Amino acid sequence: MAVNLSIQADIIDIKTDNPQQGDIFLVDTNVWFWQTYTNAGFGTKTSKFSNYLKYINQALLNGATLTYSGLILAELAHIIEKTEYEIYKKLHGFLPLKEYRHNYPNERMNVVAEVHSAWSQVKALAVPVDLTVDDATTDAALNRLQTQAVDGYDLLLLEAISRAGAGKIKIITHDMDYAVVPDIQVFTSNNNVIQQANRQKKLLVSR
Repeated sequence: MAVNLSIQADIIDIKTDNPQQGDIFLVDTNVWFWQTYTNAGFGTKTSKFSNYLKYINQALLNGATLTYSGLILAELAHIIEKTEYEIYKKLHGFLPLKEYRHNYPNERMNVVAEVHSAWSQVKALAVPVDLTVDDATTDAALNRLQTQAVDGYDLLLLEAISRAGAGKIKIITHDMDYAVVPDIQVFTSNNNVIQQANRQKKLLVSR
């Protein structure tokens, strides 16, 4: 069943957009994963993320600013470990995740090395945005949860950024969930999001 989105964000198709020098982008975890992780192509068609790699490179060439939050590290480390675990299972057969994590030190060292490498690349390509997650932030995030269908990682990230007063958020992401968040700009090549945004007149065709 297709996901029906009530598009609230402004949607920009990165396949046709040219990033501008004044742009300041928050890059989402999925894009950093594809940009920095050695085995990002495992189980995924590379065509799915090649558009993002091109757009990131063009943004840097054009003098745009890429940003990251420390909140992204938790999700990035999680999906890198999950991918390494899936690769191991495919080669060696099933074992519980906890056994993989604790009983195979060489595998653990490899996971740690991949996370360190990915995060080092993030820090080399982008600048940090200092975000605070306190009780006020988490309480507001829970309120946001009632009206915006995003996962827990994105919930905290969006709320922390909103409370930081950074103005209209420009986020590069493949995650369709961001499309339902008002007052942000979503730069994506997710065809489902782009098609629905076009029908709902939320697709920006020029900037």
